[in-house]
Amino acid sequence: MNTASAQVPALKDIEVIAPNFKRRHSGVTSTVIRLVPLQASDIRIVACAPELPSEVPNLRPGKLLSLPRNGPSGPRVWHARRNVEMVAGLALKHLAGKRLKLLFTSAAQRRHTGFTRWLIRQMDAVIATSAKSASYLERDATVIRHGVDCKRFQPVKDREALREELDLPARGPLIGCYGRIRHQKGNDLFVAAMIEVFATNPDAKALIMGRATNEHQDYLTKLKNDVAEAGLSERILFRDEVPIADLERHFQALDLYVAPQRWEGFGLTPLEAMSCGAPVVATKVGAFEELITEGQTGHLVEIEDVAGIADRVGRILANPEKLQKMSVAARASVVDNFRIEQEAASIIAVYRKLLAE
Repeated sequence: MNTASAQVPALKDIEVIAPNFKRRHSGVTSTVIRLVPLQASDIRIVACAPELPSEVPNLRPGKLLSLPRNGPSGPRVWHARRNVEMVAGLALKHLAGKRLKLLFTSAAQRRHTGFTRWLIRQMDAVIATSAKSASYLERDATVIRHGVDCKRFQPVKDREALREELDLPARGPLIGCYGRIRHQKGNDLFVAAMIEVFATNPDAKALIMGRATNEHQDYLTKLKNDVAEAGLSERILFRDEVPIADLERHFQALDLYVAPQRWEGFGLTPLEAMSCGAPVVATKVGAFEELITEGQTGHLVEIEDVAGIADRVGRILANPEKLQKMSVAARASVVDNFRIEQEAASIIAVYRKLLAE
């Protein structure tokens, strides 16, 4: 990852602002961190957040009121991804008198609240991260799916050596399940499925990696207790989340990835795994049905289907030749269809259309 400090354009030159007001790291934060530095080479864009890595051009929120009313070509684009950021954009436009075109990206796959629907109606344009997300909007939206950095997330030649560096089991298939640890993410379904799979796959190991916030500590404790009771504490491993800069190495270490979520907005981890050559077994939530080609890059199962997850994982492990073919297909699918450069360019096209209006 590029760690050079980013230059912030002069206030009068800024064309696009991508706010990220939440201090705690989230999926939206990851999106801003991934996209803004890449987009900054083609358009004068800044994030607007309390704190971000130095490689992200970041205008501190306290400077928003100092922006000139007009941007270089007239309006500026305010690209919100949360309700609070839509509200801030409306306030800057109508109360502070800034000339803004308001854009919102929606990942939610549920009916929005009345207030959110009202906010969305005030936007000049809307992006949806999947066709399913777009179906919940009461207005037209441009569908732009998330992408991944295929240079960062790519297969490694010596997976065993990498695992040794990461202090992971070097031999035998390694199955991953990453992200926040909470009921919504289905970590308990993953544990139950791995207990079933490992009964007939003595060499396989699993890695659950992610952070459990205070309100989910009891859930994490139960997961660890279930693993211990099954006598699998040496084979189903738990790790806290790692720094973003080290994330790809933990995907590169995997043979297979499982996304057992009960609910998801989009869900980027399957793409990151596939880009590293790990096929995915996932539930039919988020955008997973749009990301995974059944039987070629992975398998899809119904929500809460522990037996289905165990069955698909077991089938893949039982056929190493098939696993290798799926690994190649998974990587090729991401490179062809889900590169971050494609996502960035598609969003910039929306920016330019709004700026020209």
